[in-house]
Amino acid sequence: MNKRFSKKNFIKHMLSTCIFALSLPLLASLLTACGTDASPASADAGEAAINVVSSPLPSAEHLRAFDLVQDINGESFSPIPAASVPRNTFPELSVPTYVTKIEDLYFIVDCYHNQILYHDNLADPLTDWQIMTDEIDRGHTIASDGLVYLADDTEGNRILVFEKKEGVFYHTQTLDAVGNRPHYILYDAPTDTFYVWSSMSGEMFLCRHDPGDSRMYLTRHVSVHPLSEKDAYVRSFTIDGDDIYFVSGIPGSPAILQADLSTFAIKETYPVPDAMAGMVQLTIAEGSFYLTISTDIAGNQDAATMVRTKDLSQLTEGAYEDVYANFIGGGTPYYITFIDNSYYLTEHRIPGHAVWKFDITENGISNVEAIY
Repeated sequence: MNKRFSKKNFIKHMLSTCIFALSLPLLASLLTACGTDASPASADAGEAAINVVSSPLPSAEHLRAFDLVQDINGESFSPIPAASVPRNTFPELSVPTYVTKIEDLYFIVDCYHNQILYHDNLADPLTDWQIMTDEIDRGHTIASDGLVYLADDTEGNRILVFEKKEGVFYHTQTLDAVGNRPHYILYDAPTDTFYVWSSMSGEMFLCRHDPGDSRMYLTRHVSVHPLSEKDAYVRSFTIDGDDIYFVSGIPGSPAILQADLSTFAIKETYPVPDAMAGMVQLTIAEGSFYLTISTDIAGNQDAATMVRTKDLSQLTEGAYEDVYANFIGGGTPYYITFIDNSYYLTEHRIPGHAVWKFDITENGISNVEAIY
């Protein structure tokens, strides 16, 4: 037998081979833990997963955690009976700003009554509705991903988080120091993120939580230029795919700004006439853009209206139609939401016409109905 293949060397060779084979899974585990895929064939899949799945929270990416108010799953938590939740005592709304439906419940932000109401239908009197919270000062919106409910406390410059347990909503978390008058909150499912807009300071606060874990974190804070540099009052934003639109009240140069949702860099600027300077919201539906308008450039609410256009770049050329006559007119239209294949509009200044339901087709607005 050749010396190279002696019995002794053969045993050594076999032992080395076994040790190497046994070490491969451990090596792969170590490489995976370090962020490296041990298999070249699966490298592309690994990179794709990293791009889609955000880092678990808390992480180096998050800026700060929301303050915990109460733990509704803790041993010391004392639930209250659902029947004891207070009911709304006002027969009419006072400057309602937002209506939405989350799962099987409707919500109305009753801004000047400083409360958010909820109920299971839109037919019963307002005094049948229950109060989700009265801890807000001129709040404007509420948004949810089904697990947590975020509401803006506009004059308090904070965000309140609610969680539902056995039919009752509890205030569980708070984020303070949220810009200047946070005015609009939207949950965007594709990015799994709550976007919170500070109306007077041009700042966007991005918030999220891990799947199945309700603890909220501020994960990003962006100053949107030029809105953060001007004395602008921006009441809302609209997310459309990879774009985000701001209805800008920049003094002297009112415009709609189209930005990139990832970077918030401005891509296009669409000037609007002075009569539309006090825009509230932009709604994109059936190939058209709908604008609700609160005031003109001088702050006069008599200019309040709703217009429709096919082309934002033609607004200063007069290429739009006034569609507010569909809602009687004369009030101040505010936010529009889409619920169960219909649109809803909140409005103030006209008694008995606070919430409207309507449809939008390619031909415009139809089937208008006053709800409250």
